[in-house]
Amino acid sequence: MPIPTIVFGVLLSTLYAAAYHLIRGGSTRKLLLFMVLSWAGFWLGDTLGWSLGWSFGSIGILNAGMGTIGSLLLILVGDLLSRIKFNPGEK
Repeated sequence: MPIPTIVFGVLLSTLYAAAYHLIRGGSTRKLLLFMVLSWAGFWLGDTLGWSLGWSFGSIGILNAGMGTIGSLLLILVGDLLSRIKFNPGEK
């Protein structure tokens, strides 16, 4: 994959993480979490889309549609899991 395609994918997924953080709020730690989850989800979605032959919203060789779906799903799941409180001493 060419470097400009990778840079565009990283920029797009970073934009998704920043927009989600702007809507939901939180600390810098949450922003970093959303960025990492968004990057991973974007590339997993892109790869899964090409592997299954699902292609929509493609920009060159970048499957931006599936990448977007993967990014948003992973951000949502990560946000949900990060809000769970765990108190081992409580019953």
